[in-house]
Amino acid sequence: MRPHVELIQENDYIWHAAELVGGEGRASERRLSVDEEDGSSSLRVDFHTRWGRGPGIHHANTEYYVLEGSMTYGGREIGKGGYVYVPKGVPADAITFAEGTKILHYREYGDAGFDPVDNLSVPRWDGAREDVIVIDSAAMRWDAVPNAGPMPGLFIKYLHVDPVTGFYTRLVHAQEGWADHRLAHHPCYEEAYTTQGHMEYNFGTLDLGTYFFRPARVKHGHFTTMEGGATWLLRSDGELHNWYTQHEWVRWGGEAVNYGPNGGRMRWSQSTHDLGRGSTPRSDRDLADLAASVRFQREQGADDADYIPHGRGTDRSLIAIAKAMDAARLQGGHDDAHHHDHHHHDDHDHDHDGALDWGADAHSLEHADERTDAGAHNRGQGRAWKAGDPIPAPIVSSIPVRSRSRGRWDGDGM
Repeated sequence: MRPHVELIQENDYIWHAAELVGGEGRASERRLSVDEEDGSSSLRVDFHTRWGRGPGIHHANTEYYVLEGSMTYGGREIGKGGYVYVPKGVPADAITFAEGTKILHYREYGDAGFDPVDNLSVPRWDGAREDVIVIDSAAMRWDAVPNAGPMPGLFIKYLHVDPVTGFYTRLVHAQEGWADHRLAHHPCYEEAYTTQGHMEYNFGTLDLGTYFFRPARVKHGHFTTMEGGATWLLRSDGELHNWYTQHEWVRWGGEAVNYGPNGGRMRWSQSTHDLGRGSTPRSDRDLADLAASVRFQREQGADDADYIPHGRGTDRSLIAIAKAMDAARLQGGHDDAHHHDHHHHDDHDHDHDGALDWGADAHSLEHADERTDAGAHNRGQGRAWKAGDPIPAPIVSSIPVRSRSRGRWDGDGM
């Protein structure tokens, strides 16, 4: 499985020699995200010389997207915004990259293997489907996103959509002033590389060269788009549905054995409320945009709640703990030290095992086969979802892999 990476600036990664099998030339790669189980990788590649290789078959679904420079596929040259998708097991034509070209390179469900072929008439692998896609995205029109969230201002260019799995790659642009005050989770993973602009959200600052890989069901949100808007190349391993929640918190802690004051024992506790206090707060512009998002949603007649920045007001985790203690007393939990001399009757109505009502059991929100299917070992693996299926609960991931070289990070809402 891939780790939750959110948020990392590409300059915080080291360079490796690029793993581009069978080519001639010199290139380096930054490994944005790697799945060591199935070989899937998301890479930033720089070509120091002209690089190329002839026709062949890739061992993974493979994508190339030009950030700067140019690539030539099958004799067709495409500059910035050029995109090529090659399905696993399908013969692909020769490809070259000009010296100085910078690209995003993705391999999904397979490794960097590449088998050269003499021509494109060789048979496909058994089970191979789809065809090669070659696109000049710079020449495409921006379309409005069908479900833009609480307010308009999101636009999209579809680069590839798998008709069977729903896996899709697209460019997404948010206009300046677009905001979303809610937190969302999805049934699929979501990853993005920022190609232009500036946006603030609960995990930090999205600007040029920032990247995240977010497993399925991890909450994220509280977006505000800054001057000039923002653009990303965004990928998901299935159809993206938005499930919204608000006013969330996480509390964790423990008993330190040898790292308290002077190395002594101590109890400690922290919540996302505390993270909000200790970070750089949202700007006045951010707060105004989030308030506008709330107003727009209510004007549409939607049921909604106010946006409250973390670190302000009452810590909801402490309220929940107090309520849980009250519930334990009111529901009549017993232990060995609890003595009473009244007589029990069949209609005695308090709970003998002291079980607390925490609301819906998270297991009741999972797919029926989620704990037994091939992805049972990976809570963040996406699964196909359709209307009427159970909506799975979010996954708590409050401190993902991240770097601090760009903007703020405060876990706002997590």
